[in-house]
This record gives sequence, C-alpha cells and structure tokens, in this order.
Amino acid sequence: MTITSRRTALRLGTAFAALLGLGSTAKAQETALLAVSPAASLRPDILMTGAINREGLDLSGSWAYSKDLYQTGKTDILGWAAAPRAQRFRDVNVAVEEAKDKYTFFEYDMDRGPRMTLPGAWNAAEPELRYYDGLIWFQRTFDSKPLNGQRAFLRFEAVNYLTEVYVNGQKVGTHEGGFTPFTFEVTKFLRGGENQITLGVDSTHGEHTVPPKVTDWDIYGGVTRPIRLIRTPATYIDDSYVRYTEAGRIVATVRLNGPDAGGKPVSLSIAALKLTSTATTDASGEARFDLKAPKGLKLWAPDAPTLYEVTLTTGDDSLTDRIGFRTIAVKGTQVLLNGQPIFLRGICLHEEEFGATPARRITKDTARALLTEVKTGLNGNFVRLSHYPHSEVTTRLCDEMGLMVWSEIPVYWSVGFGDAKAFEVARRMMAENVLRDRNRAAVVIWSVGNETPSTPARNHFMGTLADDARAMDPSRLISAALLVHKKKVDGVLEATIDDPLVAKLDIMSANTYTAWYGNDRLEDVPPQRWKAPVEKPLIFSEFGADALAGYHPDDRRKYSEEFQADFYRATLANADTVPFLAGLSPWILKDFQTPRREHPVYQKGWNRKGLVSETGVRKQAFGVLADYYRAKAAK
Repeated sequence: MTITSRRTALRLGTAFAALLGLGSTAKAQETALLAVSPAASLRPDILMTGAINREGLDLSGSWAYSKDLYQTGKTDILGWAAAPRAQRFRDVNVAVEEAKDKYTFFEYDMDRGPRMTLPGAWNAAEPELRYYDGLIWFQRTFDSKPLNGQRAFLRFEAVNYLTEVYVNGQKVGTHEGGFTPFTFEVTKFLRGGENQITLGVDSTHGEHTVPPKVTDWDIYGGVTRPIRLIRTPATYIDDSYVRYTEAGRIVATVRLNGPDAGGKPVSLSIAALKLTSTATTDASGEARFDLKAPKGLKLWAPDAPTLYEVTLTTGDDSLTDRIGFRTIAVKGTQVLLNGQPIFLRGICLHEEEFGATPARRITKDTARALLTEVKTGLNGNFVRLSHYPHSEVTTRLCDEMGLMVWSEIPVYWSVGFGDAKAFEVARRMMAENVLRDRNRAAVVIWSVGNETPSTPARNHFMGTLADDARAMDPSRLISAALLVHKKKVDGVLEATIDDPLVAKLDIMSANTYTAWYGNDRLEDVPPQRWKAPVEKPLIFSEFGADALAGYHPDDRRKYSEEFQADFYRATLANADTVPFLAGLSPWILKDFQTPRREHPVYQKGWNRKGLVSETGVRKQAFGVLADYYRAKAAK
C-alpha cells in the first residue's frame, strides 16, 4: 500500500479504502466473524498494577547481546530444534566448555560478545543496528538473596516485540506486544547468589501482529523500558482500581494474589482526606469499597491537577499510589470534565525523546521536556499518545502536570482484521493497557485504533475492542481515529463521518489532511463542511503538513515553515465552523523518525510534520497553534 493510495483512500472515503484492500483481504472479509471470549478472560494471571511504586532490583545497565537474524538460537535447518551450540539462553560458560575439549565448539559466546545499555532501542545503539529488524538475544547476571517465603517476579515495562524470557537456562514465559507491561513469576527459577537472565527479542512484524509490518514510525526494537526484579509477600496486592463517580462516591476494587487471598482484610486510606476503610476479600481474593467522598475533596482538572496518596494494606503488603479523582462524560456534542464543558486543546505525540538519535528512552526528564512544550508552550490541556501505549512515566507525568490523555493501541492501517491471532493479540493488548492506566486521572479516552477502513471484519474487530475497554473501565470515553468520506458539493468540500464504528464510540474522531495530501488547495480548507449522522462530539484527531525547520522559500511552498503555518491557519479557520467540534490533536508535536520518509533534502528518514524539529527548534506553525489555544483558553 503506497502513501499515495493510502492517503487517497483517506480523502475519498472508506468504501474506496476497502476496494484498495487496506486493512483486510477480501478472503478475510468473506469469512465468518471471529469468536469473542469474555473480556474477563483477557486479564493476565499476574497483573501487578502499580509495580512502578514497588521496591525492586533495577536491571538497567550493560547487557551482552548477540544478533540472530536467521533465528538459529530457536530452530536449526529444516525446522529442527536449535542445536545446543547456538542456544544463547543456556546456562553455560562457553569459554570454559571449549577449553575442556578441542572438539567442543559454539557459535555464540554471550560473555565475550558486544554489550549494550538497556533500556533503549537497539536501532540507536550502534550504526550497524540502525535498520536491524529481527531477533537479538540479551543476557546479564544478577545476585539474589534467599527469598525466605517471599515471591519473586520479573517486571518488564515494555519490550518490542516478541519476547522469550529465560532464567538460569529455563524458559519462564513469552509475551507478544511492544508497548504494554508484563510480569512473570520466577520464584522457583531463582537460586541463591548469581543468576542469569536471557531475553530473546524479535522485532519483526507480519500478518498476525499488532501493529502490522508497515507503519509510519521507526522500528525501535528491543528493551525500550525498564526491567526489575520485584519481591512480595506470599499474598500481595496484585490489582487496584480506584475512581470517583458522578454520584460523589469513591469506589475501589482491590484484588489479592496468593495462597491466603480469600477472606483477608484490606484497608484503604487517604490521609489527606482523613478517610480510612476496611473490606474483606471474597473467595476469589477481591475486596470492594464504596465510600462517600469527603466534602474537602478537590477534583482533578488540567488547571488544578490535585493528586492524593491512596494507601492499600493487607497482611505484610502495602502499596501507595498518587491518584486524582474526576469524572469524564459526554452530553450531546460536548465533552464534560467534572460536569463542565471543556474543549480539548491538544497535540499528537510519538514516544520519542528530543535529539538527533532518539532511542525511545523515556525518563521523567525526557518526558517532561516534551510535555512542557504541550502544556506551557502550546497552552494545551490534552495530548494524544500515538499510536500505541506510551510509557507509564509519561501517563503519570500527565497526571502531575494536568494534561488529559488519549491512549491508543496500535490497531493501525492494515491489521489482519479477519485473523484470529491478531484479534487475540489486540484484545490482550487493550486489556494490558487499560489495566495498567485506569488509575490515571489524566487518561480520559481509550482509542481502539487509527485510520482503518470499514469492513464487516474490521467493524467486528474494533467494536469488540471498544466493548472490552468499556467492560474493564466504564469510567472513561471510547474513540478511534476514523477515515472520512469527502466530496465536493457545489464546489465546496463536504466531509461526512459515516463510519458504522461510530455506534460503538463516545467521541467521533477524524484525521483530515485537506491541502496536504491530494489535489486540494489551501483555499479549499476553511469553507469545508462537516456532517455526521449522530449527535456526538467530534475531535480532529490529526491534521498537519511537513515543514523542514529553517526552510523559508519565497513562494511559501510545501515543506516550508510558511506553508505549514498557512495550513494550520486554514484548518483552524475550518475548525471554528464545526458546531460539534470538541477538541483538536494536530499531527504532531515533534519531527519523528520513520523509514517511510526518505526525501533526500527535506526528510532524510524523518516525518517533518512536527511543530518543533527533532532537536526542539520551534517552527512558525507552533506559534499559530499556541495563539489559537491561548484564545480558546481565555474563552
């Protein structure tokens, strides 16, 4: 699917997109709709919500690595089991074994191999790995003290994409998906003293993966977020879901994991509100709280992002989290925060730090640098975290800074909508995302995908994701970035949001690139009319134009800062004519890397639609949007 044909589909509408075959094959569309298991079955056996707040051994630092493009560490020729001489995960000292017998040989040696600092995508680690897309093995050792009745877990915040985990040569588990956390119990695999951990990380994507093989962002393979060894009591707090309701109640659900999970008292305390309560778990280990909110409770909002320390305690385990309380809802064509209408003054953002060689290494400092440009630079109150779940560091910082969040999973373009494996992966990914961040007041929208064509298979696939998100978290809104049907009526462009998926969504969202892709001109943009068959709020979830920072030709042509600024002026003028528009998230805050964009003068491997360059240089359009949002905020 070329850029031209995809964008032509975006302009001409979903029916034409289906004819182009974007999203699923004709064969997939003809098959019966995929079976749907209950949303409750998607919950991981070990969730460990709030793990970021637990003490643990940080395994960041230097790891040995070994490239394995042909996957010899997994399989030998003709599909046979991998030869021991190639199995990187073995708990063996290669040099010692080779010294014992001159006929013994290996085709790897992790101890004497190259090393890489993790977390951080391998594509930024070495020039030879810039476009490496395949399997790499990572290995390091760590010391473990006796557990003395405790349990031990390896917590991975994100590894891209397919991960096999081994401890001391034994396989612990496998996880698929590059942006959501996963946890494996390793209690029985640890030994006193030195332990070895090995990861087999495969970044390749295909017809069964989410996202699909072709996207418009960089590879960023490998361990992109921290790994920690966490210890807990035998019975510990595995999950908590704390929220505020429109009825003025603080409601919480707490789930324990362990041999004594049932019939156990759990206490909930919010010291700043002088609120304490105790509940007893049922046979499944779940305790529920339903408390009247104290009169002194301050609701979370972008202008006053109040967070409270909520402490949960049971037996020998205690867990404290900083949580904000607020409501989010829709009424007619308005979005209501704490019962009051609010316009979402936003921007899109890829998970990529400032710099010429980003490694998707997100820390509090790198995330704050990006989000400060949104909050104070653009006068924003909203950020669309595209096109996948971003680091928990980012969502928690949005809590602190007062930025509402659109959180999305990478159901993107040509996902196999008729494929049972892709369906399973996407549903589990949605569950992992929702269950990680449903205590974040900043997160107000769960998105089930981006720019996908309407077909029966796709509608069922994404409609199920909407149902899943709502089942796991009924307190937030559901949306998706949709394709729209555009045509000229009496010489004026008319955009119609006629996607049947709208029935499953609380907010309609549309990506619009009129006058960038296609043959339309800037003068066509301001009078463009928007139509929708239902009374729901609309967000312009994307609009933008490429601009190379510092490029100022006299004719204000495409790729110039002047054209980008003119494009923003035209699109914002059009936005002001849409009575049911409730927010904007233009594409995009910062220029980002992507192998799709290879113009040798203007792009060089970067999508240039950012309002700032990759190194943080603001373009003219930044000021255009900042002024617009300043005026919006004043109203």
